[in-house]
Amino acid sequence: MEAMSQQGLHIRDLRCRVAGNEILKGIDLNVESGRVAALMGPNGSGKSTLAFSLTGHPQYEVTGSVELDGQDLLALSPDKRARAGLFLSFQYPAAIPGVKVANFLHAARQAERPGDLPPAKFRALLLEKMEQLGIEPSFMGRYLNDGFSGGEKKRLEMLQLAVLAPKYAVLDETDSGLDIDALRAVGESIAALRASDEGRATGFLIITHYPRILQYVVPDVVHVMIDGRIVTTGDHELAHRIEREGYDALRTSAVV
Repeated sequence: MEAMSQQGLHIRDLRCRVAGNEILKGIDLNVESGRVAALMGPNGSGKSTLAFSLTGHPQYEVTGSVELDGQDLLALSPDKRARAGLFLSFQYPAAIPGVKVANFLHAARQAERPGDLPPAKFRALLLEKMEQLGIEPSFMGRYLNDGFSGGEKKRLEMLQLAVLAPKYAVLDETDSGLDIDALRAVGESIAALRASDEGRATGFLIITHYPRILQYVVPDVVHVMIDGRIVTTGDHELAHRIEREGYDALRTSAVV
């Protein structure tokens, strides 16, 4: 096999067992800096299991190899994986009443980059990113996801992404449950982050069931996962094919 470049998120023969059941059955996948990879598949195919395997779910038995810019990711604890530059956007973000958005984002930035920005500069950065994403300043004073609509929760995750500026971002079903206006706003937010000075260097893995989000963020490569395996890979036209034909036409490619 040709030697891999150290730069990038490189996944090789990744396997995962949950409660004794094998969910991931040998995943090979790359996420390159500044590029967008999409991972599509029907419900129950193992897409979210892959996301949680990368970030270190404590109940998952994971084997194989994952390297982040040459560093052994699986050898790190979840907090150290985040500090190494890995970000996960949750499908169902939790609400934390009593914790204001601005305080949460400041604590998250401090945890990953202690002391890199004094409070005044952090506030300026936060306001800049909120303006970039079309988020009202009043957002800062609200409690984290408390009473938020589905679209607001996803926009907040985009704001977290912008503030933390990770090396690699895994977006798990970011389009789940959104109406068309919220979907467009989130898609445009991802596109804006990709085009920003900090976001240009970020590699994205967008995990999705439907190709709707890919109308607003054109992927460089599309992988299709069925039954814990990647059964085919292509460019963005593959997503259009799935929209027309569904996943059934690809199921015969899955290894039993």
